[in-house]
Amino acid sequence: MSAVATPPSKRAARVVALAGNPNSGKTTIFNALTGARQHVGNYPGVTVEKKEGTVKFGDDVFTVVDLPGTYSLTAFSLEEIVAGNFLIDGKPDAVVDIVDASNPERNLYLAVQLMELGAPVVLALNMSDMAREKGLSIDTKKLSALLGMPVVATVGHKGRGLEELLKAVRTICRDDPLPPKPARRVDYGREIEPHLDQLAARLAVRPACAGHARWLALKLLEGDGDTANRIRSLCPEDCGDIFRETDKLRKHLEGVFGEEIGAVLTDRRYGFIAGACAEVVSQTAEARISQSERVDRIVLNRWLGLPIFALLMFATFFLTFTLGQPLMDGIEAGFGKLGEAVAALWPAGGESRLKSLLVDGIIGGVGGVLVFLPNIMLLFLAIAFLEDSGYMARAAFVMDRLMHRIGLHGKSFIPLLIGFGCTVPAIMATRTLETRRDRLATLLVLPLMSCSARLPIYALLIPAFFPPEWQGPMLWIVYAIGIALAVAGVKLLRITLFKGESAPFVMELPPYHLPTLRGLLVHMWERSWMFLRKAGTVILGISILLWAMSVWPKPGPETMAKFERDRSAIEARKDLSGEDRRAALEKLEHEQGEAELEQSLIGRIGRGVAPALAPLGFDWKISTSLLGALAAKEIFVAQMGIVYSVGQADEESQSLREKLRENYSPLQGFCVMLFCLISMPCMATLTVVWRESGSWKWALFQAGALTALAYTLTLAVFQAGSFLGWGTR
Repeated sequence: MSAVATPPSKRAARVVALAGNPNSGKTTIFNALTGARQHVGNYPGVTVEKKEGTVKFGDDVFTVVDLPGTYSLTAFSLEEIVAGNFLIDGKPDAVVDIVDASNPERNLYLAVQLMELGAPVVLALNMSDMAREKGLSIDTKKLSALLGMPVVATVGHKGRGLEELLKAVRTICRDDPLPPKPARRVDYGREIEPHLDQLAARLAVRPACAGHARWLALKLLEGDGDTANRIRSLCPEDCGDIFRETDKLRKHLEGVFGEEIGAVLTDRRYGFIAGACAEVVSQTAEARISQSERVDRIVLNRWLGLPIFALLMFATFFLTFTLGQPLMDGIEAGFGKLGEAVAALWPAGGESRLKSLLVDGIIGGVGGVLVFLPNIMLLFLAIAFLEDSGYMARAAFVMDRLMHRIGLHGKSFIPLLIGFGCTVPAIMATRTLETRRDRLATLLVLPLMSCSARLPIYALLIPAFFPPEWQGPMLWIVYAIGIALAVAGVKLLRITLFKGESAPFVMELPPYHLPTLRGLLVHMWERSWMFLRKAGTVILGISILLWAMSVWPKPGPETMAKFERDRSAIEARKDLSGEDRRAALEKLEHEQGEAELEQSLIGRIGRGVAPALAPLGFDWKISTSLLGALAAKEIFVAQMGIVYSVGQADEESQSLREKLRENYSPLQGFCVMLFCLISMPCMATLTVVWRESGSWKWALFQAGALTALAYTLTLAVFQAGSFLGWGTR
């Protein structure tokens, strides 16, 4: 029977894995290739993030998997284990190794390991423009011949070379591949090679190991634990004999070389890379100070570094409010008109539970949170610019001296910066820290960094109580308080629970480059979409629940009858003008709404907890909103919107900020922000703390300690402010 060719348009999508060192531009190329056609999940059984996307190139469709950034395939970290397992077990049709062309000797180590693995590799010399600025010229054809793989020069943030890259990927994914070329391999020398071949031959007789026999032999000699576990599962009958032979060969070789065999193999690989670079890399100009180095002389200056960082953060928060305010006002007006339009579907003065649910519960709750989407998007846009430009790595370097003083190092600052976006991925980013005590000390204070869930609270309260010229500085002050408390908290933890020397600090400083508009928009949208998705699911569900708790149960018949009698009495009075009668009826309606709200379930809960929070300046309305924020911080805004919508009878609608301004003082508004900043994080954060720390005790310790600190500091601020006369409206 003759085979029938599958039309290109009908073929299944080919799987292409993106590999590369951190800061090599891998994510930039992934975003440039896939754009919005991507999604994020986790690899099976682990918490490492898995990003996938699709790209169409002519009639071909490729599924692109962005592997975790790694320097090698030696299983020292969870990310390296995940990357290695995917390359071996996932059997991708192609592997694109993203290499920083301005630092080829460092980056080609991973490429050599992929070559030894036997993976179908395309080498992408990214940042080739930076290499030229440094005076480097790389002969791509010669390098391709030396390594036995296609080599393409790219500039990821400008989209250069991506078409050539996809052509190379399509070539090695073709259905009718060319005859295989002789495999390139590192020559480990006459002392190692015979023993390596001996061990590889023993593995090759087993079908499960035949395809990667030399690679598995190398990893066994290096003492790679993940490879040992793989051999146990692939060769359960005689894995003991294989391990004994490996130990014998390792001891012999280490006796010959006088050092660990893993170090010897690493040196031989770097020797291979150095030889290849000597053949293909040439200096086209005299070594000169690069533009990045000139900027770093200022940005990393010991006296100017911190002020520059503080100034950039201040500018970020100032622009977040200044540019976001008109957009926020427009969205707020839109939701106001939407609420009026929905309310107009019912007769004037008529009561309807469905009307209240739609107008007060959903539009007042979810809409009250979505109003602050412009602020969140602008903040994420600014952070994406600082990250993509290369400045964030400098910020960690600048903070290294301060971090060492509190018992950590600059690497801990990266999770803290990520915490400005969301605490959950920030906690997961602590895996890059070398010691468990560094990880625990960092993740326990991470909730003190103001995440995007708190920004709607600040965006609600700051314009309500502070004039425009103070809004940017107030936001900066709130963020600075969180940073200061996090620093103090880490110092306290390192001298009590987590004593010990901090690990040495090593941080790559990627070259500066101007981010692309597309890359910035993709990063901003990815993070903003998380906020929108939460607004459409978690916040919507909780808003409906809180609305129901705000309207049931109703006051008793006697109370309602009293309001009816008062209403009839006002309408029967002859001495009142039309305007006075309308004002009296509106006041009565307001009092009835307040009475109904206080008798509801949420009102009863609020009155129950209010005495404990009254010394902080919080009434029962604020208290119940803070309880709702335990699930998600944004719920505070939704609940305040519901509380001040349910039962309100004003014909002329007021914004929530105006209502807050009428009922509370600036001191109370600041105390609410302070309490929301410090108190226990949301349930999602506590769950991730439990998973990453391996124990519920650390999650419970974090929740209890932060809530106690929030209560103590807020109490001190409110009482001191009231004593000084700042608590009056």
